Amino acid sequence: MTDIPPIAADVRDTPLADALGERYLSYALSTIMSRSLPDVRDGLKPVHRRLLHAMRELKLDPGSGFKKCARIVGDVMGKYHPHGDQAIYDAMVRLAQDFAVRYPLVDGQGNFGNVDGDNPAAMRYTEARLTDVAERLLDGIDDDTVDFRETYDGEGREPMVLPADFPNLLANGAAGIAVGMATSIPPHNVAELCDALLHLIKTPNATIAKLVELIPGPDFPTGGVLVEDRDTLIHAYKTGRGSFRVRSRWQKEKLKGGVWQIVVTEIPYQVQKARLIEKMAEQLQARKLPMLADVRDESAEDIRIVLEPRSRNVDPTILMEQLFRLTDLETRFGLNMNVLDADQTPRVMNLREVLQAFLDHRQVVLQRRTRHRIDRIEKRLEVLGGYMVAYLNLDEVIRIVREADDPKAEMMAKWDLTDVQADAILNMRLRSLRRLEEIEIREELKALEVERQDLGKLLKDTARQWQTIGGQIREIKKAYGPSTDLGKRRTGHGEAPDIDDIPLEAMIDKEPVTVICSEKGWIRTVKGHLESADGLKYKDGDRGRFLLHAQTTDKLILFGTDGRFYTMGVDRLPGGRGHGEPVRLTIGLGNDSDIVHLKVHVPDGKLLVAASDGRGFIVLEGEVLAQTRGGKAVLTVRGDVEATACTPVPEGADHVAVVGQNRKLILFPLAEMPELSRGRGMILQRYKDGGLSDAKAFAMASGLECRTGSRTRTFEKKELDLWIGQRAQAGRIAPQGFPRDNRFG
Repeated sequence: MTDIPPIAADVRDTPLADALGERYLSYALSTIMSRSLPDVRDGLKPVHRRLLHAMRELKLDPGSGFKKCARIVGDVMGKYHPHGDQAIYDAMVRLAQDFAVRYPLVDGQGNFGNVDGDNPAAMRYTEARLTDVAERLLDGIDDDTVDFRETYDGEGREPMVLPADFPNLLANGAAGIAVGMATSIPPHNVAELCDALLHLIKTPNATIAKLVELIPGPDFPTGGVLVEDRDTLIHAYKTGRGSFRVRSRWQKEKLKGGVWQIVVTEIPYQVQKARLIEKMAEQLQARKLPMLADVRDESAEDIRIVLEPRSRNVDPTILMEQLFRLTDLETRFGLNMNVLDADQTPRVMNLREVLQAFLDHRQVVLQRRTRHRIDRIEKRLEVLGGYMVAYLNLDEVIRIVREADDPKAEMMAKWDLTDVQADAILNMRLRSLRRLEEIEIREELKALEVERQDLGKLLKDTARQWQTIGGQIREIKKAYGPSTDLGKRRTGHGEAPDIDDIPLEAMIDKEPVTVICSEKGWIRTVKGHLESADGLKYKDGDRGRFLLHAQTTDKLILFGTDGRFYTMGVDRLPGGRGHGEPVRLTIGLGNDSDIVHLKVHVPDGKLLVAASDGRGFIVLEGEVLAQTRGGKAVLTVRGDVEATACTPVPEGADHVAVVGQNRKLILFPLAEMPELSRGRGMILQRYKDGGLSDAKAFAMASGLECRTGSRTRTFEKKELDLWIGQRAQAGRIAPQGFPRDNRFG
């Protein structure tokens, strides 16, 4: 038998859940700490920090020449960042894109991509060096201002954070997704950040509201217009979480003949122009943008997207509101200031905490830099002290050097010199022994003593430290102020028009038309307002019933015998020659139902509706509009009962006239009619046989008008006294001259 090897001593019996949890936690912490979240002090992730440090090591300062990006990526990957070269190059490319980074940290030469979303050239073709902003982030890194740690292979050292003489986190923003948490910080204007930092130095307990006055929202590299109110900004910056609505910047451009077009000159941050136009074209083909006729890209170096309206009568503001709602011409950029603090603990900070963390870091850098300078001064003073001993005892020093077996030990014993001083004397050059050098050393000693005392006072005086930091911040503002091309604000502020619903008339050319509907329900429109129905043709066995003057922007409401109201847009009705189309193709009126009434919708109007059982009520026209093809149930009818009457209630009406199939007429005050939005209503007239034939609201002072064909008869008040009663009475036979069809016309 084969011998079974003994179990290794380090094997542990652990439940799988515990083992997986332990390993996943390690992975999560690694992602959070070393990959995805930026440091609040310098605003950089490890890959960006390593990129800048490696480029500095390659001496790629702003005043030097460029080097191939492949060389830079190779150094970063080999020395500091053991990940894929393409990932490193992608991070480097983004730092060089002026449309992606508000204040670029890499100065690129070659194709680094564009706002259309095109990929950059391969790293072997492109070159790069640091920018002035990156140099500020690295300034003082050799002065013991930050801690270093070993690289992944232990062969070198890398900075844990940069000195960051620039508020990079808020100025350039950051984005990252870790395990269970994410970061999203938009870029801001550095001059405004400097104002807020100076105010915070002066007033450490400054309110978020005051800081928002100084930093009125993000400043995106691609410009655009921020359409958020002040309260929303304050809440977002106070909690560290929120979102900002950003719109494209546009203008109306007039053309010949009264025609105009809209030109978009700036688009929201991180929106790819080519993809934006492609999506708009798709929506245009799908007829989801009814107000837009065409979209063109006429961009060169600057963005120029041309939008052609379907008609010059379209309101440009309404058109843009529609596009903002349906396309990426308006986007939301999230705010989630989840960062690593100075103790490398991930947490969500508000605006004041982020600004204060930068100031605290600058104070630490100032103190460490000061101590480092003091140490260097003390070392230099020690050397200069040895030089002075040599100058005062020059002949003796020369004798000891020439004759002594161990000149260093003898000089140290004779003049109580330190090891450093003795070495400095022995390493002096002969030409340094001239009289002029002695004078210069005395002046240097004096100057260094004064500087050491001044730096010592600076370390003890906190107020003076903040004064120094304030001076550094003012210098940043001067370098990147509003008067500079890089520093002037790009994102404007505006207010979105309060348009809850885009009106139909804004999308349609307003033209007069006549709506024609036949007895059998065939509907069509003709241009213009016809004075009469003469000359109109219908299908065999059909005849005209409704002739309405309307505009293409109007809506029609149709009342059916099923008690439902249906809504139709005049612009969607068939036009031109012919007999039109059955109205049932447009709405969901059933085959067993018929048309009771058809009219142009009047938003503030009122309607009297009644059923064959003599019940009815008043309903507001604004409440009968149907949102679907199936219509809106208003008058409830059951069994053999049908909706019979629907008539507008004219302004000033004070009475209701109801006539039954039995030819009995009753008049009663309009005040007795209930006003409902839906239901059966109240009894208007009682019947022994038959049912309600017609109903009408009118003003008694004007009389009751009845029409038969082309003839009209008006019954005055004195002629109607016998028929005035109360609601729900049976009434009496209509007066002589009343229409034979028992309808008011």
